[in-house]
Amino acid sequence: MDNEKKNSLEKLCFGILIAVVFIMGFNAYQISQLKHIGNSVSGMNDMNTATRNSMANLAASTKTNLSITPKGIPEIYGGELEISYDDVSAADQKKADATIKKLGMLDQQITLNGDDLKRYISVAGQISCEYCCGTDSIIFPDGKAACGCQHSFAMRGVAKYLIKNHPADYTDDGILEELSKWKILFFPEQMAKKAAVMESKGIELNPINLASNKYRNIEN
Repeated sequence: MDNEKKNSLEKLCFGILIAVVFIMGFNAYQISQLKHIGNSVSGMNDMNTATRNSMANLAASTKTNLSITPKGIPEIYGGELEISYDDVSAADQKKADATIKKLGMLDQQITLNGDDLKRYISVAGQISCEYCCGTDSIIFPDGKAACGCQHSFAMRGVAKYLIKNHPADYTDDGILEELSKWKILFFPEQMAKKAAVMESKGIELNPINLASNKYRNIEN
């Protein structure tokens, strides 16, 4: 009888032990699953953070692009030449090419002499077409063309037109600003990249700072 009680007690203890082991194993599994879920959530949070940062950068880039892009009709000479900053756009390449050609023709049609030539050299010598030509500026020190791309012809044409037809309406910086605006339109991607670098360095973002030789190659 004592042996039977002893055997029953042993079986009971063994059963309890098995139950305890099973419960511990189940708990361990549950804990591991919770950790896995936690890691997954953390990974999703990291991914969401990266996505938010990417979207923020994109929004900032878009804002920068919009803020530096000239729009509308240039004051004074825009109506005279029947041109608009909006004409130079990737949305209508044919119109953009026609506008650039129209401005470029001014370079070939207008000849400056005396004080007008000196002023032209002073202004046009401060801007280059470095994304097409490697020259220091769009003109040589004597005022002759230093770069043969259509963008340079257009910028020289604008400078000559304003100096000849509106000498008192624009200061030298005012003319340089107009050349800079057109250059921004000619090279939107390069200008956006340069603008982002300038902003990161706390440099005032305006057409002359962005497109003239003042901060040339700062993005590199």
